[in-house]
Amino acid sequence: MPHKLRKTRKHRGSRTQGYGRIGQHRKTGSRPYRKAGRHKQGWSWVTTYEPDYFGKHGFTSRQSKTRNTSVINISKLEALAARLQPQTEGQPTIDLTSLGYVKLLGTGKVTKPMVVKVQSASKSATEKITGAGGKILTTAEEETGE
Repeated sequence: MPHKLRKTRKHRGSRTQGYGRIGQHRKTGSRPYRKAGRHKQGWSWVTTYEPDYFGKHGFTSRQSKTRNTSVINISKLEALAARLQPQTEGQPTIDLTSLGYVKLLGTGKVTKPMVVKVQSASKSATEKITGAGGKILTTAEEETGE
């Protein structure tokens, strides 16, 4: 837009630029989300009514949105096997999918052989369970019939 057509050209020489003699278009600025003076004359208001106005207030990463929260470590499997009694081939069977778990992780030790049904398992978890003489049945293996 050319300068001669702008609104400010009409207000040259005017003290208040059309905003009146009292407020003179101060304090809040031109944007509604900005609150001017929070570090200056409005500081006592901030400390009284909004003490958490400044500073960082957390961050949500993309990984935490897509990460499986329903995971279980193999250190808790023996406690589950003691409570649940179903047996397959003389070994305790734990169906983690029916218990609401999605993935089996490998933290901990396995001392007894057991059969575990789960959607997915980490490499270390499969090594530890097969090393103890047990089996892991993932949903991909059950669908293909292996």
